[in-house]
Amino acid sequence: MSDGISDYIASQTAGDREICDRLMNAIDGSLPEAESKIWHRHPVWFLDGNPIVGYSKLKAGIRLMFWSGASFDEPGLTPGTGKFKDASVIYTAVDEINDRDLKRWLKKARETQWDYKNLVKRKGVLERLK
Repeated sequence: MSDGISDYIASQTAGDREICDRLMNAIDGSLPEAESKIWHRHPVWFLDGNPIVGYSKLKAGIRLMFWSGASFDEPGLTPGTGKFKDASVIYTAVDEINDRDLKRWLKKARETQWDYKNLVKRKGVLERLK
């Protein structure tokens, strides 16, 4: 875990810190080879330079987002709007996190990837990597 992510978590309220800690530990455990850093002011994990999963604080709670999550075909994830392939879930309490779902989603995040790393180079056109 990067120092920036530690600082991000420390800046949250007690309840949100619990959620962020739980998510961070699950992500680090499921994607040990991923690079993690603060990206656009939020914790994000990357595989080969491609953003895979991250979370951020919203008014509604902590939003866990998978960049390619709309392709997971998972009822617990809400697809984003627009041309991107993201999907997310919002947590307001740590006990809302279902560890089995989270582990399955993280496995799918590794197996199903759209190439966000080269989105600008491809002028906004997404291509599937895996």
